[in-house]
Amino acid sequence: MSARPVRATPHSGAPLPPALAAWVERSWASARPASAPAWPREHSLPTGSLHLALRLDGPPLRTYADADDALGRSHPPALLAGARAGYVIKDASRPAASVGAMLRPGAALALFGVSAAELEGGYVGLDELCGAGAADGLYERLAAAADPRSRRGLFEAFLRARLRPVRGLDPQIVRAVRSLQGAAPGGDCAAGADERRVAGWVAASGRSHRRFIAGFRDAAGLSPKRYARVLRFKRLLSALAATPRPDWAQLALDGGYFDQSHLIREFREFAGVSPRAYLAAAAASPHHLPIGGPEPV
Repeated sequence: MSARPVRATPHSGAPLPPALAAWVERSWASARPASAPAWPREHSLPTGSLHLALRLDGPPLRTYADADDALGRSHPPALLAGARAGYVIKDASRPAASVGAMLRPGAALALFGVSAAELEGGYVGLDELCGAGAADGLYERLAAAADPRSRRGLFEAFLRARLRPVRGLDPQIVRAVRSLQGAAPGGDCAAGADERRVAGWVAASGRSHRRFIAGFRDAAGLSPKRYARVLRFKRLLSALAATPRPDWAQLALDGGYFDQSHLIREFREFAGVSPRAYLAAAAASPHHLPIGGPEPV
């Protein structure tokens, strides 16, 4: 087994203020690592959340369309990444100091007045969301701050100032999101139950099926079924982190998959590798899979 990769330890500090915690799952600030990692790229795995991130030094984020893409695409240093149901190949060879946050459903509307559905699977510069002046001002303040703790405080103050009242969030959509987030592994969240759950929420909302799905995507960025699949995968990654020698059949049963084959298919779709290859990579962070040399299979 390869040596376990080491990532910079982010500063997470004190709990988020209640007003911000309603919209932000977590925030962080990290210094640039002392050395670059040994792997040139990584698979960034889906979390079900939108990610707001600012790189404060070094080159901008670069992503690749596939393993054969040698050039990639460069992105703004301050950007919002939409929710997605698949992995992204990122350049990991030149890490940078950064600050960021994982956003909860509805946060894109509350912070920037945009639908999360419009951002699905994509990247948009912070300057496009709140104006070049506000984005540049934040970037300059963060770059001038002395340490990650100070940067995190400035970043959270920026987010609090951006909050605006959100109207029109259907209570049934809120209920659906919270139900999927809080679902226990297996049982009612198991594959095959998703369609019945969605039908129940649609009926309770009084909306048509199409309008309910559109409203859910406005809040979460993904359809209910895709959101449920990503959260199921996220719970599986947590289970793997706590299980050095997993019993795959039992993990599939406990995780809400039909069987082990279903688990493997879903894992390959979301991670780009098999579960065993994922474990062999010994990722330091569950959602950041180091890739070096040929793609693992």
